[in-house]
Amino acid sequence: MKINNIYKTLAALAFGIVMMSAMPGDEPITRNGKQYVVNTTTISNGVKGYLGNTPLKIYITNNKIDKIEALPNKETPKYFLKVKNQLLNKWDGMTVNKAINAKVDGVTGATYSSDAVKKNVRLGLEYYKKHK
Repeated sequence: MKINNIYKTLAALAFGIVMMSAMPGDEPITRNGKQYVVNTTTISNGVKGYLGNTPLKIYITNNKIDKIEALPNKETPKYFLKVKNQLLNKWDGMTVNKAINAKVDGVTGATYSSDAVKKNVRLGLEYYKKHK
């Protein structure tokens, strides 16, 4: 009887893990009305900051960037906060084509993180252009 309950619990746990891994927020590109959201987690898996991947979500409406937000990462919080505050808004309002080619300065003291974010933005926008 107890073994049956263990199997049921393990089956329910496995089902939950499978369902969570297929959540819509993990897709590289999703659409909500006129707005597209590009999640760079899988698109830019090899792009590393100082301590690891720096995935982003890029929000695009009518081919213009609404905002870019950082997803959880392993960068040093003190330095990545500078990147979030000083870099992520540099593309706001730009068209996708302009943003892909934009020369955006990085954040002093957070060079690796800045470079990774800029690469993530470019890769995310290129993905958007191919898959929208």
